Amino acid sequence: MSTTISDIAKKANVSLATVSRVLNNSGYVKEDTKRKVLSVIKEMNYTPSAISRSLSKSETNIIGVIVPDITNSYFGEIIKGISEICEKNNLDIILFNTNDCLDKELKSLRVAKEQRLKGVVMTPAFGEADFTTKYIKTIENLNIPIVLVSADIKFIKLNGVFVDNIKAGFDATTLLIRDGHSKIGIITGHLGSEPAVDRLIGYKKALEANNIKITEKYIFNGDFKLNKAFEITNSIFKMDEPPTALVVCSNMMVTGVVKSLFEQNKKIPEDLGVIGFGKTDFLELIGVNIPYMDEGPVELGKSAMNILLETIKEKNKSSIPVKRITIAPKVVFKQYPEK
Repeated sequence: MSTTISDIAKKANVSLATVSRVLNNSGYVKEDTKRKVLSVIKEMNYTPSAISRSLSKSETNIIGVIVPDITNSYFGEIIKGISEICEKNNLDIILFNTNDCLDKELKSLRVAKEQRLKGVVMTPAFGEADFTTKYIKTIENLNIPIVLVSADIKFIKLNGVFVDNIKAGFDATTLLIRDGHSKIGIITGHLGSEPAVDRLIGYKKALEANNIKITEKYIFNGDFKLNKAFEITNSIFKMDEPPTALVVCSNMMVTGVVKSLFEQNKKIPEDLGVIGFGKTDFLELIGVNIPYMDEGPVELGKSAMNILLETIKEKNKSSIPVKRITIAPKVVFKQYPEK
């Protein structure tokens, strides 16, 4: 069992507050008492956690980062950007993975409040069509600066850094049209999420702008995950008139598409043109090089963290304007440089 500051206080015969003052090097403590506490800390091999060090403070020096899927490299890149800014400002990070679940997200927010975190950067969970009254109240009563990244929350105007996903969907579809495709399908993300809806809107706008009829059977409802995209791609070549190209709305779903095509002995782009969203790291290993929409996730993370720092500095002001930035994605024609 790990040593706590209560154990230190008991052995040193001092109060918890005294131990906390010694750990934080704050407040007055007699030199002999300080030496005694430090001696006990060394004897008991106690290493305080970042949160324990902050018990006597009104808030910690820790930023909460809440993401829906830690296994997705897209969110790993966002976290990387956040971490770079935190390191420059001597801030620590505590990471919460919600697995696309609003209940887990609510729990993460409650923990952030209970642990007196300095602020929160969050990508709201995908896969939930509506935000409940309970959820909205939790956000409103958080009393901690919060900045959204990549996805918005309905009914509340919060600080955030977002992507112009309508433009992303439009540009991705337009690229396939320029490559000569007219039978273009799309594997959407979960349509309970704003990014997925906006990418679908952009896809439809691109078809309309090029006088191509929107074919409902070419719109495949995905969920941002590998397995669903794999199943959809398996079914595509069983269609009477399959699409000749696909807009695939997440890097994880690109993985599912590629896996299915490999198992069916189909090639990209000969048998199916594909454009993805976000870099898919493993493609270089198997020699597949497809274009993708780059949202700049590292920069998204940096921008969100910078807004959070500004918000923290201004939080005692009576009126703080909401800061919201929208970033335009760009087309990257190759996942990796070919040798």
